[in-house]
Amino acid sequence: MDPKMDSGMVCKYYSVDEAIDDGAAPVPISFDKTVDVQRTIDIMDHLLACEATWHKGHSLAQTVFSCIYLLRLDRTSSHALLHSYCRVIRATCKAVISVVSDARTHEEEDLFTMTYGLPLNGDGDEKCLSMLHAVEETISRQLRACKAPSSKTRVLEDLVSQQNNPELEEGYCKALLCRLRFRKHFYHVLTSMKRPQGRGLELARKHIASCISELEDILSSSEFLRSSTFGSQEGNLEDKTTASGCEPIGFDASLNCRLSAPTPPRAIKILSWKKTVEYFIKLLRDLDVICSYQLDPSLESVLHFLVEFQKSQPDLVARAHLQRLLVQDGKLYGRDPVFAVIIRAAALPDNTRNHDIQKQESIIQLGQLVISLLKVLCTNGAWQRRKLGKILQDWRVVYMQLEMAFRKEFGDNANISNDENISVKLFQHILLWVEKQTYWIASRFLILGFELELYSLSEYCMVDWYIYVVLLKLAQKTNLNTVVCNGSGKRKGKKKRDSVKDVAQDYWIPPAVLFLQCQICLAEGLTMMLAALKNDHMLVQSRSPFNTEHERFIQHFELLQKACIPDHVSFPLFVESTTQAHLSNLVMHDYFKDAQKIAKNVKSSFSNDPEKLAELRRLEQVAEHNSIALNVISRAGASDPSLKVSFEFNHHPCFATAVVRRS
Repeated sequence: MDPKMDSGMVCKYYSVDEAIDDGAAPVPISFDKTVDVQRTIDIMDHLLACEATWHKGHSLAQTVFSCIYLLRLDRTSSHALLHSYCRVIRATCKAVISVVSDARTHEEEDLFTMTYGLPLNGDGDEKCLSMLHAVEETISRQLRACKAPSSKTRVLEDLVSQQNNPELEEGYCKALLCRLRFRKHFYHVLTSMKRPQGRGLELARKHIASCISELEDILSSSEFLRSSTFGSQEGNLEDKTTASGCEPIGFDASLNCRLSAPTPPRAIKILSWKKTVEYFIKLLRDLDVICSYQLDPSLESVLHFLVEFQKSQPDLVARAHLQRLLVQDGKLYGRDPVFAVIIRAAALPDNTRNHDIQKQESIIQLGQLVISLLKVLCTNGAWQRRKLGKILQDWRVVYMQLEMAFRKEFGDNANISNDENISVKLFQHILLWVEKQTYWIASRFLILGFELELYSLSEYCMVDWYIYVVLLKLAQKTNLNTVVCNGSGKRKGKKKRDSVKDVAQDYWIPPAVLFLQCQICLAEGLTMMLAALKNDHMLVQSRSPFNTEHERFIQHFELLQKACIPDHVSFPLFVESTTQAHLSNLVMHDYFKDAQKIAKNVKSSFSNDPEKLAELRRLEQVAEHNSIALNVISRAGASDPSLKVSFEFNHHPCFATAVVRRS
């Protein structure tokens, strides 16, 4: 049989005791003190690589607990350095499992929180830092003695040195200290971030800075360790798991495959030393971004932060910490009740947060949906998109329930200008906000498809068209929400507009709506441009032998269609909207120039928001390049067969830029 299918055939040892009897994990590691300290450092480095590999989704049994010293931790009690390090590793693993389990993000990596009956809960682990501190103090004294102006032989006389060669003592002491201090500070980061209501975030940031500093020292120690007597000077560190380049002792990745039945039998590759350090630096920087967040009570700010944070593609552990910070005990940050968050998001007065409306079943369900949305936005991109598509229907159902409850209680005659009844005002504001939020979720669902590269060139036209109709609705609801919140009565008695562009003639448009309008013009321009190129046979598209354009439309937008977002949007409507698009009539109205104009005019409104300014600059670049490309294509026309048009995402991740070349 294939060895991967039978855990019994890939094991070198059949038990931990057999491995120990065979000398796989000796204590002391070596009777030569120089060899002992070098191999101890190799064990520490490989354990760090195993920890990073575990964070990446592999099982604990095949990574961290492939260390035989961890499986029999009591044996290392005579080796203070290794014993304290292994204890803090075990305590750290327990803390990480706790936060990932609490956040329930472990669903993404089903192996992450499984412990396989391993000795994860040890007596005395709560004292791991005091043990580590004692060892650190001893090595620090040895390092200070090494740096003393007196002869280095004094180290051997006054203190028990780490190894036998006085010339190497300082280098080994530094290499050990930075590793021990990293473990200490990293454990403090995890415990500080776990404190309720974000009370430990400021302290966590200090420890994160210390962790990154120690990682830099760990990196710089690699040169010394490789050049030492026992270091490996052959090859590079690309496939090595230690800073010295040597193979560590005391590890057997296949041992737990036989001892723990659920352990996957397949062999895994541990991350290299270089990638391990890169992983932890990125993890710490992501955690620092989380800790620097000001815990804004505004839901809109929270959602914006989540979207921006996900752009850095944080790993599971960082996202678990973020989710745990945002949602605690069913409250935002563990302090703000969900109804109060909704009231603030719907721009209602704070004195309405204790209104009896919050006891209604539909409002309770809405609160649960808000919590679910925050949790979904903390998952990875693929899970996030799938779950966003599913909860869209829940948001739509809650909206309909709220609308029916409103009509049942107040009838159809209640209007927005009725300020006498607070309940009417509450219902109407919340209804507007729910509808606006639903379209925001839909837009996020569509944009994630670009980030995950789910769309092909032949589908860009329908995707941009759907983004256009969703953003148009989102802009309408945002604008109406702003008008209602400001108490404006200018629209009273006017016919309902179908386009945000028409509303611009009536009154001042808020910057947030103009920002959306810029995106709307880009999406509409790209839709018409792609449709015209297709209709005039200037865009080479691969035809799928497996499904039709209608079937692809259903595959991409089925979840939106089921939730009726937007209403009456269908494939026939898409076909009707794009069939008459041709290059000859496209230049009559350049949507890209409209987008350029809006982006230029609205920049001043976001002078204090660097992220929005950067986004506007990207949108402006896409609009400018597409406008130029459209003019070039229009002048050449379909009569020039040497003209080739392609689309790239070199200026914006979601809005394509047309590239015109001659073959």
